[in-house]
Amino acid sequence: MTEQENRPLKIAILAGEPSGDSLGASLIRALKEQRSTILFSGIGGPAMAAEGCNSLHNIDRLSVNGFPIKKIPELTSIFFSTRSALKKFDPDCFVGIDYNFFNGFLEGLMKKTGVPTAHYVSPSVWAWRAGRVRRIKQNVDLMLTLYPFETEIYKNNDIPVRYVGHPKALEINPDTGYKEKNTARALLGFSHTDTVVAILPGSRSSEVSLIGPAFFRTAKLLSEALNCKFVVPATNCKRAEQITRLWHSIVPNVPVIVTDSSITAMTAADAVLVKSGTATLEAMLLRRPMVVAYRLNEITYKLVSSLLQTQRFALPNILAQKDLVPEFIQQAAKPEALAKAMVELIREPQEDLMSEFDCIHKKLSLNSGKLAAKEILQLCDRTYVSL
Repeated sequence: MTEQENRPLKIAILAGEPSGDSLGASLIRALKEQRSTILFSGIGGPAMAAEGCNSLHNIDRLSVNGFPIKKIPELTSIFFSTRSALKKFDPDCFVGIDYNFFNGFLEGLMKKTGVPTAHYVSPSVWAWRAGRVRRIKQNVDLMLTLYPFETEIYKNNDIPVRYVGHPKALEINPDTGYKEKNTARALLGFSHTDTVVAILPGSRSSEVSLIGPAFFRTAKLLSEALNCKFVVPATNCKRAEQITRLWHSIVPNVPVIVTDSSITAMTAADAVLVKSGTATLEAMLLRRPMVVAYRLNEITYKLVSSLLQTQRFALPNILAQKDLVPEFIQQAAKPEALAKAMVELIREPQEDLMSEFDCIHKKLSLNSGKLAAKEILQLCDRTYVSL
């Protein structure tokens, strides 16, 4: 082992939301397996903290949805204090995990001071016009993508990129959704004969506020049509309180189970109503039929809709490059439309959809943590060579 490999490495790492916290924890574990002594500092959630990351701020303070006008002062304060702390930390490299607008600025500043930068989780540049790619090229030394279709745009723009797969594809066994269904139902208090719907309105307060009312009104319609039982996962106590309060204000006569595990909730379910995001991947890996919806505030939607150049936004549809699951965006995500689509999913056989999910699962099942860690260590050692 060389002297360089013996010395403690310093890795600055920043995630801004629960999905990034999960990816960050998986990455940190893989890094520690490949290098004995590494120090981690930045911003992460409880999963990253459990793996040894020194988090400079509570990750919940970074929670935003759309263009965060009201949170700009707080985020600006967090940004400058984080920049100052990381400057003192003097990292060997910086790893930004998703959370693009915040990490993008930090990556740019780090790169200007000579710190190599990696971005883990590609922004949806394939859905946008070319301007974002130019900014990424200025700020990022290495892009690590979770999905195979994302690499092409970076290669075309001479940005070093590696497809590493998604860690959840290995974490979730293809048989989990089938073998563990009754166990999950027992944990939540459902019987094996119940028709169970899992509703996932998002992990952030702003997401729940925006799409929660439409989802919960959909639950009322489903309860009337199919006598469904409902479970809603919450990422923390604050989200649980928010979800419970909002649910009872909209559907006071319909019981709901609020749990802390999205995997348990979806495993117990016959079908899933889900906000577009990481949860759609989990639902797909668990082989759950789903209806996907997405809402932004109107100002943000008007700003971004003219820039989008993709016809699909639901992850299963993007990965398959065809329409596998129903998707509804903005004003189209009305309770009546969502309920109709959910009823059809529950009543009709879904064997063809499950076969499509099987194929996608296999493509994503790489040892992503190990692959990402290897690339980042090369970057830290300043030996990264673009292939």
